[in-house]
Amino acid sequence: MSAEKRPRVLRLEVPIESEEELAALEGALIAARATELSQIRRRGDRLAFGYGNDSARETMDDEIDQAERRRTMLDRLLTALKTASRTTDQ
Repeated sequence: MSAEKRPRVLRLEVPIESEEELAALEGALIAARATELSQIRRRGDRLAFGYGNDSARETMDDEIDQAERRRTMLDRLLTALKTASRTTDQ
């Protein structure tokens, strides 16, 4: 596998001073993920119902793809946050 094809790993350090801050961060990520899912569904419905011309539908399709990538990254971030918080609790 070439260097360009290897997945990159991003490591972040986020100071969290309390359980309330941890819960707030998790809530913010969940809200962002819900927003992306809403966009995916709304654009998907518009495509399914045939809204717009060919160019507009192509743009909507691209927007759906981008929203799905963002949702996937938010899912990964939430999973990493949950894993990290479990390991620091022990």
